[in-house]
Amino acid sequence: MKSLSNSVVAIILGGGAGSRLYPLTASRSKPAVPIAGKYRLVDIPISNCINANISRMFVLTQYNSASLNKHIKNTYHFSAFSTGFVDILAAEQTPDNQGWFQGTADAVRQSMHHINNNDYDYVLILSGDQLYQMDFIDMIHSHKENGADITIATIPVNADDAPELGIIKANSEKMITSFIEKPHPELLGKWESDTGEMMKSMGKNFLASMGIYIFNREMMDKLLYGDFPNAKDFGKEILPNAISNYKVFSYQYEGYWTDIGNIHSFYEANLALTQEIPMFNLFDNEKPVYTRARMLPPCKISGTRFDKVLFAEGCIIHAEIIENSIIGVRSRIGAGSKIMHSYVMGNDFYETFEEMNKYISNGIPRLGIGENCEITNTIIDKDCRIGNNVTIRGGNHLENVDHELYTIKSGIVVVKKGAVLPDGFKL
Repeated sequence: MKSLSNSVVAIILGGGAGSRLYPLTASRSKPAVPIAGKYRLVDIPISNCINANISRMFVLTQYNSASLNKHIKNTYHFSAFSTGFVDILAAEQTPDNQGWFQGTADAVRQSMHHINNNDYDYVLILSGDQLYQMDFIDMIHSHKENGADITIATIPVNADDAPELGIIKANSEKMITSFIEKPHPELLGKWESDTGEMMKSMGKNFLASMGIYIFNREMMDKLLYGDFPNAKDFGKEILPNAISNYKVFSYQYEGYWTDIGNIHSFYEANLALTQEIPMFNLFDNEKPVYTRARMLPPCKISGTRFDKVLFAEGCIIHAEIIENSIIGVRSRIGAGSKIMHSYVMGNDFYETFEEMNKYISNGIPRLGIGENCEITNTIIDKDCRIGNNVTIRGGNHLENVDHELYTIKSGIVVVKKGAVLPDGFKL
């Protein structure tokens, strides 16, 4: 008899071009963006699946997918005695379709001839750019007990957040009766749902779709090929129309969840991990986050005062002070430097002494951050060379701009991957 987890196939949507996360997505897809110093965004949904014993996963992607493919290939290996896999399905031309993925539903539709080679009863649709820890098996149990055709994961939100999200209305039995995308604040009074006493006491009277769905296998085929053969998107087209014809239920989740939609939300989500008791728990024995195993040495730190900092492996730090920051793998930071409220993604390799001397003799800073630098409210992408006495002070006083070396969005400075900032550079 098939276990519940073995009856599920997960589909992780790689998303579009990720323009709102530019320049972090200039050379990589959204799910491949580094998070928390050592992970990639795609590690979050994959880890949630593994922790629920769901081991058959497809990742759908088409934009800048090389680094994502490499990460998944190097990371997720199941036993030879397991049926588990994490497969990349890229947009491909076929006799039936000559185009790219046009949306979430179109991406799944174009990939179904691969997915249907598996034996499964339920399809779990996930996003590749969200931060959360959810028990998918509990959601599937709820779906099965309700006799649902479709279940949508929802999260209670307040009136300030609701206008930016897709809001559903559910009855007392958690069946969804209507859906609206980004409602105007004046309409919110009609969209309150019973979210429970605790959520209501916090002013969270609205249920927002999390972009996480469960479909029965037959229902998925019926929607994609029968009812809505030309629909491109689940959230905007298929689900709002399916509510009136099928049994669509809400699965209410009350834990931490955030959508990494833009530079500001990415920056805030990362720095929130440095808090004493963060909302997203990387230190949970029951819900570990998996990623590529790197054979790196421990960090070496000399003379640095730090507070609320996450250090990844293999760093060499001589900074004066680091506060409220994340320091990624293989980071090097010189003496006297101050890093405040920043995310330093680190490096993909170490330089030898010969390579360092060669670059320095040619007037090029070595890999990492030099001496006596001051960096605040900044994201430094991978493999940057930042010289000595460099000052970068992000903040709302800066206007949005896209420069050859950096981008500024919402006061956050993003130093582009591989950028070289010379000695004395100031921003």
